[in-house]
Amino acid sequence: MPSTSEVGHAKNVANFADLIAYCTAYGTTYNPSKTALQLPSLNTLLTNAQTELSNVTTAKNTFDTVTGDRQLAFEPLKSLATKIFNYLSVTDATDQTIADAKTINNKLQGRRSGTITETPPTKEGGNTVSVSRQSYDMLTENFSALIDLVSSVPSYTPNETELTTASLTTFHGNLQTASTNVINAEVVYSNARISRNIVLYAENTGLVEIALEVKKYVKAVFGATSPQYKQISGIKFTSRKD
Repeated sequence: MPSTSEVGHAKNVANFADLIAYCTAYGTTYNPSKTALQLPSLNTLLTNAQTELSNVTTAKNTFDTVTGDRQLAFEPLKSLATKIFNYLSVTDATDQTIADAKTINNKLQGRRSGTITETPPTKEGGNTVSVSRQSYDMLTENFSALIDLVSSVPSYTPNETELTTASLTTFHGNLQTASTNVINAEVVYSNARISRNIVLYAENTGLVEIALEVKKYVKAVFGATSPQYKQISGIKFTSRKD
C-alpha cells in the first residue's frame, strides 16, 4: 500500500491534470501573458511531474527488492557461524583461539553475556549500530573476523563444503554485495525523491506554486464569484515535500 506521502504527491499531480483540463476548456479566454501559466508550459510540467512520480516508484520498488534480498542473504549467517564455532572446537585450536571464536560468534548471534539475543535489523535503518552490534555492517565485519580466525588454525580443514574457508569467503562476499546493492538502491531512491520534489515543490517553478498561480489568474479573469472560478477553486494542492 502506498504511503500517505506518496499518495499526496500523486494527488497533487492528478489535481494538476484536472486543473489543466478546465483551463483548456475555457478556450481562448484562458490566455495568460506569463509563459509558465500558458497551456503548453502547463502540459510540459504535468508530463515532467508524471515522469518523476514514475521514477520514484521504480526506485522504491528496486530498493524494496534488494532490501529483501539482503535479508535473505543474511538469514543463514547465525546458524553457519555456530557450525563454524562447533567445528573449530574439535580441532587442535588453542583454548584462547576457541574463546576468541566464541566471542565473535556471540556477537553474530546477538548475545551479550550469553543471555541477550536480538534480531538483526531488516529495514532502511539496518546500518544503525546496536548494543549487540547487530547492524548489517557489523555482522559482515564480525563474520570476516571469524573467517580470519579459523583460517589461522592449520587443523581447521573441514570436509563439509559449506564450512571450508573458500566457501566462507564466498558467502562473506555475497553479504558484502547484498549490502552494497541496498546502499546503491537507496542512493537512487533518495535522488529520485529529490528530483520529484524539485518539480513539484520548487519555489516559483514547482507544480504546486504554478497551480496556485493558475487559480489566481482564473479568479482575476472570470471573477471570484464566477462559475469558472468555482470549478477550480476547490481543487486542492498541498506543499508536501517528504
